Amino acid sequence: MTQVETGWWVVDGVATAWFEAPSLTAAAALAARVVEVLPDAAVDVRATGLRVRVDPRHTDAPAAVRELGPAADPAPLQQLSVVVESPDPSAVRPFWQRVLGYAAGEDGGLVDPLRRDPALRIRQDGEARPLRNRIHLDVVRPAAAVGQAGLGAGSGPYGVRHADADGNEVDPVPGDALGDRPGTADWQTVFGATACYRTTSPARQRDLAAAAAALADDAGFPLLVDLRPGLVVLDTGKDLWEEDAHGLPVDFTDLAGHLQAAAHDLGATADPGLPRLVQLFLDAADVATVRAFWIAALGYAEDRRAGLTDVVDPRRLGPVLAFQDLDPSETERRRQRNRVHVELAVPPDAAPGRVATAVAAGGRVLDAADGRWRVADPEGNELVVVGGA
Repeated sequence: MTQVETGWWVVDGVATAWFEAPSLTAAAALAARVVEVLPDAAVDVRATGLRVRVDPRHTDAPAAVRELGPAADPAPLQQLSVVVESPDPSAVRPFWQRVLGYAAGEDGGLVDPLRRDPALRIRQDGEARPLRNRIHLDVVRPAAAVGQAGLGAGSGPYGVRHADADGNEVDPVPGDALGDRPGTADWQTVFGATACYRTTSPARQRDLAAAAAALADDAGFPLLVDLRPGLVVLDTGKDLWEEDAHGLPVDFTDLAGHLQAAAHDLGATADPGLPRLVQLFLDAADVATVRAFWIAALGYAEDRRAGLTDVVDPRRLGPVLAFQDLDPSETERRRQRNRVHVELAVPPDAAPGRVATAVAAGGRVLDAADGRWRVADPEGNELVVVGGA
C-alpha cells in the first residue's frame, strides 16, 4: 500500500480515502460533488461519512476531491480479501466465478464487479490438506442467480453446501423478496435488504442518493448508499431490515416503500439480479476466544443481538464474520492448515500496531517479510496483514 496524498492510500490496488460527515444527508451531498468530478469513482455513503475509491492511475483524483474542502482521514482505511490456495488454480476458478458472479481480476483472482464484496484471490500451493477447512463462505444472491450457477443439489444441514475441486466449501444461499407489498417489489433480502437502481444520468444518480439519504435520516435509519457509475445501491447491511437486529423505532418495510417510490419518481430502474452478500464463517472449538481475536484484529464490533456470533465492521464497509462450533474431538482437522485465509490491507504505519493488537488478542506471528505478517488466531486460522507498498 502506497500513499498518494495525505490521507489517501492505495489499498488493494485502488486509491482510497475516508471522509467524516455528521449525517447520511451530509455524506450524500459530499458524494454528489465527488462523483461530479470523479464519475468513475466507487463511493460508499454512510451515516458517519463516505469512502471514495478510484483508479490510482487517475493521479489528480485526490487533488480534485481536496478542492471540495474535506480532509481525508486515513485511520479507517482497510480492505479485506479472501485467499484460496490450490494446486491447480485454473481448476477451481470457474467454480468460484459461477458461485460468486464475480469478474476476472488482473491478478488471476476474481473481483466483485460492483466493488462491494471482498475479492477472491486464488494462489497456487501444492501442500496436501485433505480435511475440511475451518473457514467457508456464504454467498447470498437472488434465487434466479443461484439457480443459474448450475451447481446442482447441495449438501449439509441446510442443503446448500457446495465445494470446489479441492474441497473448499461455500454455501450459495438463495435470497427472497422483502415482502409481498407491491411498493417493495424492487427489494431483495440477501440476508440484508438490498435494491439496486440503474439511473439514466449522473444528475439522476445524485438526486436519488440525496433523496434516499434524506428519507433514511428522517426515519433515523443508517442506510447504506453505494454509488457506482450509472448505479445506486441501497442496502440495510446484514439482517438490519429486521427490528431485532436494528433495534430502532423503524418499520424498514415502510421505509423501503418510500425509497422505492423516490427511485421510480426519478426514473431509476431496479436491477433484480445484482444484490449479493458475501460473509465468512469460521468453525471454532472455542468460539468466544477465536471471535475475540477477530474483533481485535479487524477492529470489528459484536452484533447487538444476544446468542449470535456475528462480528461486523462498524462502518459496514467490510464483510461480516460469523462463527460456529467445531467438535473439539476433530483434532486432525484442527491441526490442518486451512486452504482458505483472510488478508487485511492497512496503511504501512498502521500495520505493526494492528499485528500487535492481534497478538495481544491471542494470535501468534508465523512469519513476517516485506510488509506482510502472517498471523494465526488461537486455533490456527490465518490472517495476513499487508502493510507494505
